[in-house]
Amino acid sequence: MSVVAVLNYKGGVGKTTVAANLGAEIAHRGRRVLLVDMDPQSSLTLSFFAADEFAKEFSDGGTLLHWFESVLRDQAPQPLSQCVVSPPRVNERVRDQGGQLDLIPSHLGLIDIDLDLAAHVGGSQFQVSSSGFLWVHRLLADALGEPPFTDYDVVLIDCAPNFNMITRTAVVASEHILIPAKADYLSTLGIDFLRRKLAELVRDYNAAAGEHSIDPAVLGVVFTMIQLTAEGPIIAVRNYVTHTEQYDVPVFRQMIRESKTLFATAGERGVPAVLLSNPNPHVQHELKELATEFLTRIMVEGAT
Repeated sequence: MSVVAVLNYKGGVGKTTVAANLGAEIAHRGRRVLLVDMDPQSSLTLSFFAADEFAKEFSDGGTLLHWFESVLRDQAPQPLSQCVVSPPRVNERVRDQGGQLDLIPSHLGLIDIDLDLAAHVGGSQFQVSSSGFLWVHRLLADALGEPPFTDYDVVLIDCAPNFNMITRTAVVASEHILIPAKADYLSTLGIDFLRRKLAELVRDYNAAAGEHSIDPAVLGVVFTMIQLTAEGPIIAVRNYVTHTEQYDVPVFRQMIRESKTLFATAGERGVPAVLLSNPNPHVQHELKELATEFLTRIMVEGAT
């Protein structure tokens, strides 16, 4: 199982779109994929369930919020596996290929849970000396280590655009970090800041964990919403790519062009663009190529 956190400090960079389409395409190639929506905005969840479906199915339970609540409240919390759902419409597209796409839904209330988790590690300073430091940081990692999750080939964790306590649990649980970004000043500036925050977390966690250390690797930056000419990306885009490479951060060869439909608010069809029967063929090709490059980078056997 390869666990990948999809993360960027800057919002509006196509982070959720990349996670949803990567997950759907990998499942369509016959693999078992789990998506974990850790962003309180719940955009990933709403990519697979319409708003009225979400309100009906998940308002009273079955989300990451309710799992965290049980962890903080109960001596015997509910297993995280009880929150796993299989979005029906996308699975109709991948089932014939032998794949499966599952989801752990998010909830707006995760904003409040983050404050409760931070209280266990000394507040916003995340004190390594706190007695709850390792316990809180390992919550997601330990949950994903339970037997119900061992059959998944890839787990993609869609993080909120910040580095709060919930995001930190995602990083600790992950082997790899994927960074979607727009080719603009703020996005590329945030990449270096994110890299430094990741290094700080790894340093502090490993100081407390001893031999049970972590070392999540940055898979690379995926540039999204790219403006193209007949010769390829515009000059400004190429300059930002070069600037990012100077941070010693790998960059994915495949970029995703600007598409108002692809990067719009999540629709109600429940099927990402990469699997639609009448999509923009250029965008769909780029998404498929991105999935191939992604699988190659995480060394999943049989990437094609």
